[in-house]
Amino acid sequence: MALQIETFKNGFGGSSLYKALSHPLAGEQAKSLIDRLENSGPVAIYDPDGIAAAFAEFYPLTRCKLVAYYVQNVEHLERRLGGLCALPVSRLNETPARVLFVASFDEARTVRQISHLIPAGVQIISFESLRVPDELISDKTRYLTTLNFATNFVFFRDQEGHHTRLVTANYWTRYGAKDVRIWCRLFDTGGRVLASWMLGCPQAEASVVIDSAEVRARFGLPEFCGQLFIHVIGAAGHDVVKYALDTYGDGPGMVSHTHDANSWPADYYAGLPAPDDNEDVVLWVQNCHPTPIAPGAISLGLMGGERTVALMTPIAPYATLRLSVSELLPQARWPQQIEIFAGKHLVRPRYEVVSPSGHWRISHPNVERVDLSPDPGICRLDEWFGKGFLLPAPVLPVARYRSLALPTPMAISQAHLPVKALLYTADGRQVSSHSFGNLRRAQSVALDLSELAEGLDERGGHVELVYDFSAGDEADGWLHALFRYQDRQSGHAAETSFGAHIFNSVLTYRTEPQSYSAPPPGLSTRLFLRITPAPFRTWCHLTYPVSKLWRAQSTTYLILTSEAGQEVARTIINIPASGSLWWAVDEQFSQAQLAAAGTNPYVIIRDETCRLFGYQGAFAPDGSFGFDHMFGF
Repeated sequence: MALQIETFKNGFGGSSLYKALSHPLAGEQAKSLIDRLENSGPVAIYDPDGIAAAFAEFYPLTRCKLVAYYVQNVEHLERRLGGLCALPVSRLNETPARVLFVASFDEARTVRQISHLIPAGVQIISFESLRVPDELISDKTRYLTTLNFATNFVFFRDQEGHHTRLVTANYWTRYGAKDVRIWCRLFDTGGRVLASWMLGCPQAEASVVIDSAEVRARFGLPEFCGQLFIHVIGAAGHDVVKYALDTYGDGPGMVSHTHDANSWPADYYAGLPAPDDNEDVVLWVQNCHPTPIAPGAISLGLMGGERTVALMTPIAPYATLRLSVSELLPQARWPQQIEIFAGKHLVRPRYEVVSPSGHWRISHPNVERVDLSPDPGICRLDEWFGKGFLLPAPVLPVARYRSLALPTPMAISQAHLPVKALLYTADGRQVSSHSFGNLRRAQSVALDLSELAEGLDERGGHVELVYDFSAGDEADGWLHALFRYQDRQSGHAAETSFGAHIFNSVLTYRTEPQSYSAPPPGLSTRLFLRITPAPFRTWCHLTYPVSKLWRAQSTTYLILTSEAGQEVARTIINIPASGSLWWAVDEQFSQAQLAAAGTNPYVIIRDETCRLFGYQGAFAPDGSFGFDHMFGF
């Protein structure tokens, strides 16, 4: 029951056609378009670009009287649509239809090419009515360019003392954007529209903040738990909308962090942790499409297991469903992992872990790749890349925190995962290692890194997960893990997950070392650190991971930036190769500098000498804390 649509292609990025068809404003217009087709007599479809089938996935044509299906590309003549075999458009003059449905957003140009073939009296209907208003379009000459659909979804809640706060910056101006605005639409639990508004971003690199409490007050809304759709207008350089998402509450123990959802729905997600004893894991199932999710279209199962359990509750367009994993899979227990068979109905979903003590944390599973297979070349990279693919994560000071690592299969082809953990001090010395062996797909092993941390001091250190080719040879470069951190005093926990890359090598392999804005190699750093408002204290953990050999230390600038995008102050830090630094914002900048930065400042972490990897978080006075990896642009 998966949707037969292409949403994302590795190496090319997201599908603008998918985004154009599934846009909330297109969905509103599609109903009237289908009504016109149903009431207009025999219909022929002309599909010059081979996109009519994608339209039909969202807006079924089953009640239309289809009599012919025409294509322009002779390679599409083997296709079928609505039970009809494709015909060459050169035979359009023979059509018995009274209506020609043109599957194109550019009606004038497309119809002009075939006007001499259209019988007299045939009415033309096209995708033209599905176009979003011109005020939302950046490039009016090419409707389906990706920059016209710089969109994303946000888990957004203001309910029962829980609030959400999206934070990003107008980074598109860095790539030449001039007039950036953000169109917002808020949906409630049932998928109904609560509010729509335009957010101006007049200043280059100014911070962007959307707070659920402020939105609720501005529009006089009742409590809500749903999703926010955002559409960036005037984007340049990046069609990806990146953001940090803080969840906070009115009471103690209510702070957690996550970040932007991948805005392209996937077939599978993995890395959803099963609940520990006396915990519940809540998966927020949020329909990102203008069409309902049918009962049974989404299912969950233990990683590596043969049995899945289907979700039989239908979900309306853009609606949100709170799903208790404990109720759907009562046998699942940490450290087991859960696979989500999502059928391209969801962008990367959020989950929350709720404990009986009232502590809770938010995070996300990751896209499980369907296009990967084991790559024998990775086993032979050590001569040029040393450790090769590695996944760094903090090991927090052992006296206060427990740090856990759980390797997570993240490709449907992955049967085994040979992996080991390397532990490093803050000054870059390896002090211990641990081999997980050649983990089977169904084998979930959580490693307590604190037990390997002899030699770490109060600064903590970091772990690097790498492939262990002494245990097995199956590697695909998509090594992932979940990292969980528990405060021994307060009992609060936080977690995040990410995947491996090759770091700091001038040599390249396929797309590695990855770069945010250019072809590989990625050898520089620009990370975004949002500063949380009082009473929270913002901190950051930076790691300088090196696959083989690079510069002895980083030359890293911390640039305090005001809400208006202006530099207020900067300081320099040096991190040893294979080392790390755990620091708080108020340790690097004075209270006077922070006050001068204004209400919603942020820090840019900039290094032109190496690629750093970062995690950000915030501490509350009661000991609760949030934690997540950072993003760059």
